Amino acid sequence: MLRFFMTIILNLYYVPYAIHKMRYAVAHPEIYTEERKYKIARGIIKKIKDAGLIFTKVSGAENLPKDTGYIMYPNHQGKYDALGIIATHKKPCAVVVDDAKSHMIVANEFYNLTGSKRLVKGDLRQNAKLIFDMTNEVKNGRHFIIFPEGGYTNNKNRMCTFKPGCFKASLQSKTPIVPVALIDSYTVFNTFTIGPVFTQVHYLKPIPYEEYKDMKTPEIAAMVKERIAEKIYEIKKVRPYPEENHE
Repeated sequence: MLRFFMTIILNLYYVPYAIHKMRYAVAHPEIYTEERKYKIARGIIKKIKDAGLIFTKVSGAENLPKDTGYIMYPNHQGKYDALGIIATHKKPCAVVVDDAKSHMIVANEFYNLTGSKRLVKGDLRQNAKLIFDMTNEVKNGRHFIIFPEGGYTNNKNRMCTFKPGCFKASLQSKTPIVPVALIDSYTVFNTFTIGPVFTQVHYLKPIPYEEYKDMKTPEIAAMVKERIAEKIYEIKKVRPYPEENHE
């Protein structure tokens, strides 16, 4: 967490301005388009990266679908994961976040700015509405990030179980699934160091609706997890999950 506090301290002068700017942009949609708000969000991430000596390598951006909405499904390692994707994803995208962890100062404004969705764990009615709303927005061209693992521990470049329910919005919207492999993302805020850190975001080949339309959500989850695992193994030469959890 040393880097987390370092980025706050080095940006202390900037935080009040950023909070005001985000709140103002959200309150004035007649002035701030989604693209303009996303530019503000990426500018804030750049401040965090510069202060924290965070460097993120990206590959596969050319794989991203150009004329349709889609949902990205990355592995989950830590607090930097969504920021790393947004920093490398040029088109506006939003995140599905845990409601209980989304109301801290700055984070709350950031999620409002990006039009992100808050998931209330255990509330089935709210979850169903979130999937319904997201399905319609993806059909209309929006892009979302969902972490199928739901959370993270000290898993580093290993993965936990993918929750099948995360893939319902893709099935219902009939839009491409984009697996995303995050590598060394945990080193940003989950290690005790303040030196430079290097993370990787790999956008894998999209899975079109025609390829997964006849599959059940557990099968889709296993397929997406395996493709991410293959990329992590290709880069790091480590098994992304223990043999007993292999799906």
